[in-house]
Amino acid sequence: MGTCRLPPCRVWREDKAVQPVEFVHIAPDAALPETLRGAVVAIGNFDGVHRGHQAVLECALEEAKARGVPAVVLSFTPHPRQVFRPEMPLFQLTPSHLKARLLQALGFSGLVELRFSREFATQSAQSFIDNILLGKLGVVHVVTGFDFHFGRNREGTPDFLKTAGEGAGFGVTMVEAFSDEGGERVSSSRVREFLCTGEISQAAGLLGYRFIVEAPVQHGQKLGRTLGYPTANMTLPDDATLAHGIYAVRLRRADGSLHDGVASFGRRPTVTSHGEPLLETFVFDFSGDLYGEVCSVSFFAYLRGEVKFDGLDPLVEQMRRDEVEARAVLAAAQPIGPLDHRLNFSG
Repeated sequence: MGTCRLPPCRVWREDKAVQPVEFVHIAPDAALPETLRGAVVAIGNFDGVHRGHQAVLECALEEAKARGVPAVVLSFTPHPRQVFRPEMPLFQLTPSHLKARLLQALGFSGLVELRFSREFATQSAQSFIDNILLGKLGVVHVVTGFDFHFGRNREGTPDFLKTAGEGAGFGVTMVEAFSDEGGERVSSSRVREFLCTGEISQAAGLLGYRFIVEAPVQHGQKLGRTLGYPTANMTLPDDATLAHGIYAVRLRRADGSLHDGVASFGRRPTVTSHGEPLLETFVFDFSGDLYGEVCSVSFFAYLRGEVKFDGLDPLVEQMRRDEVEARAVLAAAQPIGPLDHRLNFSG
């Protein structure tokens, strides 16, 4: 894997539009461009890039702006839990490509991913600082969450990192835990729980944007076309334990254009009794060909659960009602924050 450059974009922040940046996604084992050395670096897995993560990321962006240097995220792939507990599937909220898209929208200059393995986890905390932070990145400042630990046996404590930074000449900022309006800590696990139970609005409240998936559009049975509801079909990762049912959604094409729609995620019990879950999106007022195109789908509302109907006629009648409801939901939708505006309202 090499270096992936995303096109320049205008990113939105709470107070203003930031100048366009060329975002660079550095995959494991790829060389780091000199333009990203000497950056302010936010360290963490940041799965979901939720509001708690955004508190850390915003701090890094402000530090970078004050110093006049790039802001970069240092993350790890695969997720450490996938390495140490592979028997427990992890619903990964933001695979690498989606994480990069979100970080680009926030205003970062790059995402640097390190390959995480059991061997990687055995290195000492000092080796991580010497080889990665100083040797690879040449950091001028590091920003992490308050509970960040690293190195063998988690010996790299926050105090260790601050002391090492003082000795090596880089600053360190630890950001305290972020809680929601109800006083509960915002976490990726809470987001997953809401998504698994169809509580899409609650998940969006923790994320600060509507949950997004991205995948290529594939050929299906084309039954929807014969029923008057042609769909763009996507297969999500096996670990995506999103609640089965019907959703009001917004689809973004590769060209950046946005299209409202209604989507079904599940096993299609009325027409089949088996098969893997499939995301099928009926795009409103659209007649083009999406096959093979990588599209993203944002979830605005959970309309109902998956139901097995007694034949195709009642299924079509319900699909019409779902379409009407989804159109009403999407027509009334407003951005829930600047990041959501950039992702779901700015074509």
